[in-house]
Amino acid sequence: MAAVESILATRNMPFCPGCGHTVVANMLAAALKELHIPPLDVIEVSDIGCCGLIDGVLKTHTVHGLHGRATALALGIRLGLENPEKKVIVIMGDGGATIGLQHLLEAARQNVDITVILEDNMVYGMTGGQVSGLTPEPLKEIKAPPESTVPPFDLVELVHVAGASYAAREIVGPKVKDRLKKALQTPGFALVEIVEMCPSHGLKKIKELEQFSRFPAVENETPHQPRKMTFQTRESLLNHLPRYPITTSTPLERTYRILIAGSAGGGVQSAGQLLAQAGIVAGSFATKKGEYPITVGTGFSVAEVILSPAPIYYTGIEIPDVAIIVSPDGWEKVQHRLNAETLLIVDQGLDIPESFRKKALPLQHTAGPKGAALTGIAYWLCSEGVLPLESLQQAIASHPRAALFLPLLEKGMQLAGQ
Repeated sequence: MAAVESILATRNMPFCPGCGHTVVANMLAAALKELHIPPLDVIEVSDIGCCGLIDGVLKTHTVHGLHGRATALALGIRLGLENPEKKVIVIMGDGGATIGLQHLLEAARQNVDITVILEDNMVYGMTGGQVSGLTPEPLKEIKAPPESTVPPFDLVELVHVAGASYAAREIVGPKVKDRLKKALQTPGFALVEIVEMCPSHGLKKIKELEQFSRFPAVENETPHQPRKMTFQTRESLLNHLPRYPITTSTPLERTYRILIAGSAGGGVQSAGQLLAQAGIVAGSFATKKGEYPITVGTGFSVAEVILSPAPIYYTGIEIPDVAIIVSPDGWEKVQHRLNAETLLIVDQGLDIPESFRKKALPLQHTAGPKGAALTGIAYWLCSEGVLPLESLQQAIASHPRAALFLPLLEKGMQLAGQ
């Protein structure tokens, strides 16, 4: 059998010198290599914390999760994979494990075929050495005396009782590789807890790990059947989205990145949607994103629209080509994203520095607070000729509020002198 390459892109690890994470990373790489598992047959799901720094040195597929949620993500990945040969591996710390305890127990109960590597250095290493749900009492006496009588979880026992096929604990050292190989070869849920050093905020020597560790090394195997995957073919949700027929073919000469900024409730998102739809109707590629505060009904509202003659693979806008700004809320939100090259179409009531290239118009006075954004768009299309006005008119005609929006198109034309 041909040898496979290591999952590690470099031997230079991103961890502190003496950190147990480096040992585990090398042991995992060796275990996978000996099992002849190629890097691209591995999906590694990491948790928040020092353990998650491994992502950057792996040749595997990687997913970086929220704190404590890596197991839930891995479970979803496994349930969605039709290829059972792929290995889904979770790398998490003792902090993430106790934050996401229910996710671990649920994955073990379902006995889904994933491998969890629990790097237990007994503290929150990334944030200063706070105690976790796995910190043993003797270390709590040093780190957090008020909690010194609170026992830690025996996570290996918990997932074993919950239904895991394999659950083991080992102090960092040469036996770790064999534990990992066993876990990776076990059908169903497998967890290996590795008790480690944290040279910055925890214990620094293996002898100290042996002295402080509450629970011994252990290996539990249970002949549970792993959950069987079942797959269904269903109609794509995309089939239920509205289709916008191309009715006017006016290809764009270049890509336009447009910001539409105003106040919440001012029709900014609807205006952006209609502009993107007009681009599609005219035969262009278009994207639209919205940004507004959680309060929704107060503060700013910003729509980002990209119109392009080519497929759009990145929908972000750093510096827009055009910004249509109709209220102080909108100006306050986007002004730092503009430069001297950006064309500004703004309400004349705004105090915009002379250094900007701008066209000030009575947008609010002409169309009111809820119609200013769409009127500004209509003005821009009329004056610049980027898209035929008919495309915006057709987009508006298909909207439930067409009767309210069509007069705004007329007002934009009037401001442009048409």
